[in-house]
Amino acid sequence: MSNMDFKLYGLCIERLKHQIRLAEERVRRTPHSFDGRVVLEGYETSDVEEIVDLLELYDIGEKDRVSLINKLQELAENASLLVRREIEFDFDTNGNLCLYLRLNGRV
Repeated sequence: MSNMDFKLYGLCIERLKHQIRLAEERVRRTPHSFDGRVVLEGYETSDVEEIVDLLELYDIGEKDRVSLINKLQELAENASLLVRREIEFDFDTNGNLCLYLRLNGRV
């Protein structure tokens, strides 16, 4: 990690900014392909314990779905402030956790 890198739990902010730039390019090329948001990162799991480990959410307290969703919302809000774009966690149609960029969502 360089001196410019900053991590918020398991999210590297510089990597997140890079992913946002790539996502914005994809949207510019094919704007009709996206419905309000675009996936930045897919975690390929819906298991609470795995998500806690992947994102280093060790201060979560109870490791249940409700606590996880609350923690992910808090993480997304804080990360959104740092990258000045609205991001959110949600589960895809297969039930896997994803990190999304909300289109037209500026902070």
